[in-house]
Amino acid sequence: MKAGGVTLVIPGRDCERTIGPCLDSVAPLLGDGLLEEIIFVDDGSTDRTAEIVARHPVRVIKGRGSGPGTARNLGWRAARTPLIWFVDADCVAEDGALEVLLGHLEDPAVAGAGGSYGNMHPDSLLACLIHEEIVARHDRMPERVDFLATFNVVYRRSVLEQVGGFDERFLKAQDAELSFRARKAGYSLGFDPRSRVRHHHPVSLASYLATQKRQGYWRVWLYLEHPEAIKGDSYSGLVDHVQPPLAVLSLALSPALLLGPAALLELPLVSALAAAQVPGTARLIARTSDARYAWFAPLGFVRAYARGVGLLQGAAGCALARLAGERRG
Repeated sequence: MKAGGVTLVIPGRDCERTIGPCLDSVAPLLGDGLLEEIIFVDDGSTDRTAEIVARHPVRVIKGRGSGPGTARNLGWRAARTPLIWFVDADCVAEDGALEVLLGHLEDPAVAGAGGSYGNMHPDSLLACLIHEEIVARHDRMPERVDFLATFNVVYRRSVLEQVGGFDERFLKAQDAELSFRARKAGYSLGFDPRSRVRHHHPVSLASYLATQKRQGYWRVWLYLEHPEAIKGDSYSGLVDHVQPPLAVLSLALSPALLLGPAALLELPLVSALAAAQVPGTARLIARTSDARYAWFAPLGFVRAYARGVGLLQGAAGCALARLAGERRG
């Protein structure tokens, strides 16, 4: 690919803890001629983010505090290059991360190409459980996929213009939503696990589960927009997608535990959720040769309930939005 034909867009808000190492890892690519420019979209930071960013060779755009999808749209629309590289503010690019992705863009049918993760917190069991599950999924993904995440992805500007960029209604899952529209427009998407950015995976269980609840909420909106994706994509399959609804049913039936024989309605659901964690846990233990990864089973079980609560909230939000729309109509 043409040297200097790439702009890096990084959205961020109150990211003083991570933005310095992020920019330190990508700034040398300006000197190497791989990047023409780095754009940081400050989406309403109130901490020391602006001070830290000012120490780096970065163009700053003020965001509207409307979320990462809006911030990314502001960034790529301000760029002047044919290719846009998106990296999250809590990621540190490893050597060769961009070059590997650019190789996939030599095929004109490829709209974008994404990569994988490294782990910034190898001393945290929770971060390692999260990381190894992601990497195990990435290792099973083919070279051509139907879903790309925005923590490390290059898109053609022309494709972003054609499909309208990120859907700013989505505060989560906007990367999946963009991928689905790019595929519907007839483009291919490339994936290469050799391109990696190290990520600050959560080290707090409460924080992780709160994020998973939000993911469950926005997945409802995503699948209403793209119902064909409910059956699964290159990253997650049907077994993953049925767990939150099972968790919702389990919560709905939990009062049955007080009714003696009626508890038989609850036990199959809980057993199914527990059984769904076995294959992934086995893969992690086999992959790492570390018995500590048996902890993934209870983590995945609890996560299903967090996502289920989010799903329930998302369904209620969709219903209320539709009702409000009907009333306005």
